[in-house]
Amino acid sequence: MNTALRHWKEAATVILAAGTRHKLPVDSLTRCVDKGTSAPAISEHSNLPDRSAFDYEVLLLKRSGTSGFMPNAYVFPGGLVDPSDFSSEWLDLFQSFRLSPNFGLGFVKQPPETRPPIFATDRKKLGSLVPGDVAFRICAVRETFEESGVLLVVQPELTRITDLCDKSELAKWRVLVNENPSNFIRMCRELECLPNIWALHEWGNWLTPTGVYAKQRRYDTAFYMCCLQETPPHTLQDEKEIVHFKILHSYQTREMWIAPPQFYDLSRMCRFPSLQNLHSFSRQRASEGCEQWLPVRMVSDSYYISLLPGDEMYPEEGSCQMDVTLNTDQSLNELHQGCSALHRIVALDPYTAAAVITITPKYNHLLPFTQSKIHKLLVKSSALYRE
Repeated sequence: MNTALRHWKEAATVILAAGTRHKLPVDSLTRCVDKGTSAPAISEHSNLPDRSAFDYEVLLLKRSGTSGFMPNAYVFPGGLVDPSDFSSEWLDLFQSFRLSPNFGLGFVKQPPETRPPIFATDRKKLGSLVPGDVAFRICAVRETFEESGVLLVVQPELTRITDLCDKSELAKWRVLVNENPSNFIRMCRELECLPNIWALHEWGNWLTPTGVYAKQRRYDTAFYMCCLQETPPHTLQDEKEIVHFKILHSYQTREMWIAPPQFYDLSRMCRFPSLQNLHSFSRQRASEGCEQWLPVRMVSDSYYISLLPGDEMYPEEGSCQMDVTLNTDQSLNELHQGCSALHRIVALDPYTAAAVITITPKYNHLLPFTQSKIHKLLVKSSALYRE
């Protein structure tokens, strides 16, 4: 882990999509998809694709109401990197993969000078022989197990996770790993399994927005996509972390609050009703790399905006602007007049938001699905927005 970071703590998270028993027939899937945009069709009374258009669910965890960071928000599982994630003990467990490029993960095409620092940092110079691409995936797998009980591992003779150990033993290990993250190494050694780092595909890199949380609450987080054929059988629930498999409909109906990164990435996923298509896209796209995003907030009395890299109003200093929050008294109409390069999340309130984009995503990534009340409002005043 990079102890030299002054402003952010390194973390990793997993966007975990799990298949449901409901499988769309081809003709039904075709009807659900708008052939012009490859996005699910919109029902007459909704701004989002119908739930029946999807054959998978997404794992979200509700943060505690007393948390100092995004209380009550529904987030993807994940957390801070621990020194044990970079421990040399992993080298013995991954012995058969050490001669493969990047432990079998391969390499991205993205030029090193444009790679986000969380991925580009040479971990050997920081005293670890475990590559960052490996350690952050270990962290994401460990944190997912700690928070939800979902264990993403592989074993030579393992065909199903239920073959690894029984539910009570898994619960025992979960307690031990929560007590001390280094017990995750011990668990993998005793159960003769490995964190399934190969199932996690690089998806993005978000930094904690400026002007929202105290400096000690800033995170530099690697996002990974993982697609499972079915909902994990050992999803555990307790009073600390409640597991929910939900999608954006519950956000729109104000049943739950989703943090901006989750909102943006779930909106991206709405482009793929099919789990197989989502998996194929994320696996192939991962080799392109990703961009580091530090949202910069713009606030008015009636709305707030998270500006993202590529937006023409995004500060040139980018991530160097640590504590900036932009203020404006302009209306949304006035603010968007004359703007041609837009990459932002616009919110009228915590439950009414839209990703507004006119730029082309870098690294072959997805445009979010942008149908919403805000999007319709903005379309009336500007011809700059596109699906």
